[in-house]
Amino acid sequence: MKNMNRRDFLRKSTKGVAGVAAGVAAIRTGWTGYSANDEICMGVIGVGGRGRGHTKEWTRIKGVRVVALCDPDQRLLGPPARGVREATGIRPRIYVDIRKMLKDNEVDAVSIATTNHWHSLATIWACQALKDVYVEKPASHNVFEGRKVIEAAKKYKRIVQVGSQGRSDPDVRKAIELMREGAIGEVFMSRGLCYKKRNSIGIKKPTPPPKELDFDLWLGPAPVQPHHGNLVHYNWHWFWDFGNGDMGNQGVHQMDIARWGLGKDYGYPVKVNSMGGRYGYKDQGETPNTQVCCFTYEDGKTLVFETRGRFTNSEGLEGEKGVKIGNLFYGSKGWLAIYGTGGPYDLYLGDKDKQPRQVGQGFDHFENFIDAVRKRDPSILTAPVEEGVVSAGLCHLGNIAFRLGRTLTFDPRTETFPGDAEANKLLTRQPRPPFVVPENV
Repeated sequence: MKNMNRRDFLRKSTKGVAGVAAGVAAIRTGWTGYSANDEICMGVIGVGGRGRGHTKEWTRIKGVRVVALCDPDQRLLGPPARGVREATGIRPRIYVDIRKMLKDNEVDAVSIATTNHWHSLATIWACQALKDVYVEKPASHNVFEGRKVIEAAKKYKRIVQVGSQGRSDPDVRKAIELMREGAIGEVFMSRGLCYKKRNSIGIKKPTPPPKELDFDLWLGPAPVQPHHGNLVHYNWHWFWDFGNGDMGNQGVHQMDIARWGLGKDYGYPVKVNSMGGRYGYKDQGETPNTQVCCFTYEDGKTLVFETRGRFTNSEGLEGEKGVKIGNLFYGSKGWLAIYGTGGPYDLYLGDKDKQPRQVGQGFDHFENFIDAVRKRDPSILTAPVEEGVVSAGLCHLGNIAFRLGRTLTFDPRTETFPGDAEANKLLTRQPRPPFVVPENV
């Protein structure tokens, strides 16, 4: 069958989110993918700090054009829209409501850089609207929603990449390759470190939201509550309704690498415990600034994750040359340190026998997504949705154990805590129509 332009095809088969079922059935049989010369049109959802970065990344890639921007806060839309126009000569369309953007048939794919609590629902809605998705980490706000993201990607045959950029980095990839080859022997423990100083956010009283902000849309799937200055636009990370603490913020990068290096592809643990607190000040934040989690797998291997949000030394080596943001791996022959989200790395045999660093093959994380979109091949993604969801899920499990203050037993097959209604309740959240992650995607 002759290749058909996706936008022309969609106009004939469905209109945005409405009528998606018919569109899916048709697109699977009548549209065979992008040609080498087809332009990929992107929409960016959430254009704060990270979203502006997305806009710049897509604008620099040949054959990609940013055609739409979306954010419930209109104050954020002007600068990136001007940036796109200056770079391309074409001003992108502006949307406040994600549902309206997803009805735009010129948009082939979206990138999502919203608050964490919107990531899953935005991804699912985009898949239902037949858009491919690049979604920032963490891939979900809770375990249930992550599972539904995977189901939606599979059902609608969408390419979904997670913003776990370390999986594309040449140093990280080489370090993982060496461990898989047995360079430090059997890896029995991995550590993820997130030592990032976080100061007090103080206490902000409720105020009316700015007139440019659609606060009900910003809340989306979260419970209705008053607006205050610690929610919009960054400190939401430290509130359970919106964020996942620093383990689910910076730390999910290191969690992903810790699990990868331990050899637990797509793997959940069977035991979880966590301890810590919000130390050094009293403020409005809810999540811990200091936290230690221990995840134990069926084979006895251990993943330890530690967050230190106050003053601290580094780990792994003496002095400031050690690791503060990064990973440590321990094997029967030696140990390996990865510094930061994207390396470099050092490998030691025994206690001190440092090995020469080797060069690995890396990828541009954003171009990797575009390559997979063009080829309709999720297998070439460096950070596929299945991996991103499990790494986010580990953060959620650790936070549940912290909030309940006890060791938890987890069933990786059912993704539940057997016989523990209190813990199972925290695997999801109460729905708030119409912003509901459905049971059947």
